[in-house]
Amino acid sequence: MTPPTEFTAAEARRLLDSGAASARELADFYLARIERLNPELCAVIAVDVEGARAAAAASDARRPDGKSLGELDGVPILIKDNIEAVGLPGTAGSRALLGSPPTADAPLVTALRDSGLVVLGSTNLSEWANFRSTTSTSGWSAVGGQTRNAFDTGRNTSGSSSGSGVAAAAGLAPLTIGTETDGSIVSPAGVCGVVGFKPTRGSVPGTGIVPISSQQDVAGPMTRSVADAASLYAVMSGQPSAGSVAPSGLGDRPIAVWRPAGLVGDVAAVFDAAVARLADAGCSLRETQGALASPFQDAEFDALVAEFSVQLPAYLAGRQGAHPRDWDELLAFNRADDVELSRFSDEIFQLCRDTAAAGGTDTDKYRKAREDANASCARALESVLADCDFAIAPTNAPAWPIGYGELEEPGLLTSSLCAVTGAPSISLPAGLVDGLPIGISVLARRGQDQQLLGFAAAFEALLPDQRYPYS
Repeated sequence: MTPPTEFTAAEARRLLDSGAASARELADFYLARIERLNPELCAVIAVDVEGARAAAAASDARRPDGKSLGELDGVPILIKDNIEAVGLPGTAGSRALLGSPPTADAPLVTALRDSGLVVLGSTNLSEWANFRSTTSTSGWSAVGGQTRNAFDTGRNTSGSSSGSGVAAAAGLAPLTIGTETDGSIVSPAGVCGVVGFKPTRGSVPGTGIVPISSQQDVAGPMTRSVADAASLYAVMSGQPSAGSVAPSGLGDRPIAVWRPAGLVGDVAAVFDAAVARLADAGCSLRETQGALASPFQDAEFDALVAEFSVQLPAYLAGRQGAHPRDWDELLAFNRADDVELSRFSDEIFQLCRDTAAAGGTDTDKYRKAREDANASCARALESVLADCDFAIAPTNAPAWPIGYGELEEPGLLTSSLCAVTGAPSISLPAGLVDGLPIGISVLARRGQDQQLLGFAAAFEALLPDQRYPYS
């Protein structure tokens, strides 16, 4: 049983339903593929061979009796290593958590297992979800090393859900899960050429996930198709699947076209080609001038620092096992470890320690920062959407060369409107520039997850077929 490179969860289901493959055969195929490709890509931190095979065997035992647990029963999945799952390390990329693996599944993982999904392992990430240093390198963690882009292993993956994006692109599992605070699903999805869906904040359980901010954190699917993302989101959220919408169903619905500052050259050409396809399909396109005021970034950062400063120690205090439990212990661990500070420092951790000591989220400074960030992004999102159903914008520029100790370019910043306001967004692969993927994001209002997935499925059908590396 050798699935094609473009294998999706939908195709896995067809194999299982037809009897052409068993869940155990699928699990073993992907475990072998991880073993073969991961040494070069560093996309996977750990695998749970015994647990995956047991789950696959249970799925195979259910199927002949018509007792399937759902449409994804028996389909393999990889989850980001900041999500707690028994049998996996759940490190957030830090060696500080290696000695205290999770003793219980996060509610999100419970939902996966209850639906029959086969959890193969956990994916690498930007350590501590890219919130340890202002000069951190996306995709690097002390536990997993440097995740490498499947389209060019000398290029970055963006982050922080780096391993999930690469694993989806390289076909290490039909389904993967990432988490986002601001851009950490949609940005690596764009750079890695896959679909990344950031749901409305609160629609997916967040307990059992190493936090940055309860005001912005959310987990979401990273897959090779919108249909797969919709099916996985249905499991994650407990909501019905959005299904798909035929391209002809786009009609004349109003769509905002947002060209942010910095959109030039070949990336602009990919975006313009996608806009033209929507116009040809009958959509009513409206150019928008909505933009973010630059001070919002400072307000968002200050708010996230204050939230992280109290929420991470609270999480660590509730996690079983021996590990650092406060900022002083974390900072001391980093300095005593040979790997943690080998690529960049931890000045955000130092700032968090000082912020916690000064009151954390119980200060007027924090309350003003969060209010300013929320208000600025809410105004900008409404300005972009205006009277439209959705807005489209470029997700990313081409992946940049891997480097260390330098400030990474902030990119096009189109993720922040939905990230800060908690609204849903999705990135779709739209083409290549010099062999590197370019994504297009679709933005919506809070609670419009199902409508967004339906539109994205129709939009996806208009875009060029994505071809993936690693046969």
